Formats: sequence, structure tokens, C-alpha cells
Amino acid sequence: MSEADCIFCRIARGEIDAEVVHDEDDVLAFKDINSKAPFHALVIPKEHVANLEEIGALPDTVVKRLFEVASAVAEKAGVTEGGYAVRINNGRDAGQEVFHLHLHVMGGKRLGMP
Repeated sequence: MSEADCIFCRIARGEIDAEVVHDEDDVLAFKDINSKAPFHALVIPKEHVANLEEIGALPDTVVKRLFEVASAVAEKAGVTEGGYAVRINNGRDAGQEVFHLHLHVMGGKRLGMP
């Protein structure tokens, strides 16, 4: 999939509306439209990388920011006290549906393993 066709790249460029919960130069977080928990957001690098195998293309500072933003988004949503999950589905067999690296931040209920 090319960057031009990637739905998450299109959201990052503002071509598709999303309920944005955090926006900065290199990282974006928005609510998942297929929520699996009372709170479910996606944290993405704005630069297109398809999966963990391509994460080396991102600057180390951006990789670190993905996790910092995940934590900040969970705190802002009020789900840190009870706990929250941060998950990366990497590849089709793991359930990755959009091939743009993204972190799922989910909370607000007891979450088990998928």
C-alpha cells in the first residue's frame, strides 16, 4: 500500500476526519472507530511505516514519542488508575488491518489477552 492510499496517512494529512485526541509534529492520536474498549485510541507516527520491521526508518525520538503519547493519551482519558493496554498488531495473523504502524491504547474496563 502506498502512502497516498494509506488511510492513516490520509488522516495525518487532514484528508479524512478523525476524532483527534493528540496532535504534534511527528505523532498523532485519534479515537478508533472500531472501539474494543470504553476508551480506545490509536497512536501513529505521521511518517508512513507499515509495521515493526520498518520501525528503523523512524528517528529514535519519534519511536520514543509514540510510547510517551500513548501514556499521555491514557492519562488524559482517565484510564491510568485502573490500568490500560498498549498493543501493536504486527502482520495479518496478529490482526493488523491497516498497514501503517499503530499502537492501540485501550482502557476503561478489564482487558484480557486477545
